[in-house]
Amino acid sequence: MDQFERLRQLPLRDDLRGLRPYGAPQLNVPVLLNVNENTHGVPTDAKEAILAAVAQELDGLNRYPDREFTVLRQELAAYLGHGLTEENLWAANGSNEVLQQLLQAFGGPGRTAMGFPPTYSMYPLLASGTGTGYVAGVREDDFTLTAESAAEQVRRNGPNIVFLCSPNNPTGTALGQDVVEAVYQAGEESQAIIIVDEAYAEFAQTGTPSALNLLKGRPRLVVSRTMSKAFALAGARLGYLAGAPEVTDALRLVRLPYHLSAITQATAVAALRNSTSLLANVEQIKVQRDRIVQELKELGLAPAPSDSNFVFFGGLENPHEAWQALLNDGVLIRDVGIPGHLRVTAGTEAETTAFLTGLRTFLAR
Repeated sequence: MDQFERLRQLPLRDDLRGLRPYGAPQLNVPVLLNVNENTHGVPTDAKEAILAAVAQELDGLNRYPDREFTVLRQELAAYLGHGLTEENLWAANGSNEVLQQLLQAFGGPGRTAMGFPPTYSMYPLLASGTGTGYVAGVREDDFTLTAESAAEQVRRNGPNIVFLCSPNNPTGTALGQDVVEAVYQAGEESQAIIIVDEAYAEFAQTGTPSALNLLKGRPRLVVSRTMSKAFALAGARLGYLAGAPEVTDALRLVRLPYHLSAITQATAVAALRNSTSLLANVEQIKVQRDRIVQELKELGLAPAPSDSNFVFFGGLENPHEAWQALLNDGVLIRDVGIPGHLRVTAGTEAETTAFLTGLRTFLAR
């Protein structure tokens, strides 16, 4: 009896029947470039600081952690700047839980969320898990999103929540601030919460602005981020958001008690206090990202401009065949299910070379 047959025997919610859980392949190969991790790892000095911070918490593990994670919110506010204080910050176990809590507070049965695919595939899954309807908007043929088009779609559909992913996953391109401003204004009638998902913000090209600039005077605007990518802390599971204090107050109504462990809080605080060390590899990653874009162009492919730590590229007659050929060579990248396209994380120089060499060999066949 397979997994889905077993599920059919349980009184599962009707809207969950037939669904498959989210997840990219987790395979044991030498070069893993499929889930946009920071492949450089945690520097030694940051490791030591995190170990020391965690050690200090061990004697108190019999007690519940600070439910308000006050020190962490203060450190996050200091890291982001923009005049933010701890009252503007919220955190949870990865940015997915942050988004889930926003859906719990502002979505739910009878309400809808809206995204613009191709975009982060968890948005409709998070909506489904919270009983929130999901409306899929449309992008231009080149996967970009204009202010006029996005605003018109929001006015027409009247969603309660709008997801704007910037830089967008899987395409890697950042949204112009005019898009965020237009969507916020268009959501006035439905009082939509506008979530700008900036998971890859630290990798943006020079001069690319953050939606953090737009928070003042916009209480329905939220900017979500993560420490999984640039901070190389995917295993620590720490995501956060910046928004109006009333937004964080709303999330207190739906969060689980003591949802951030003392170990998670200590790890994140130590990481933020060592952000210079942890973020030192960001520029190296951007160099490899730009190298990938340039060399893919030389191979006759069509990479999209990237403000992230990955590159989305087209021009492949059979992308799955290319994906499999790379996997056979020990390089795992991401087949995102978009005809003619694949996505690759920018890793170390050696990992990038392995990817480009494998792809060049495949194309030469």
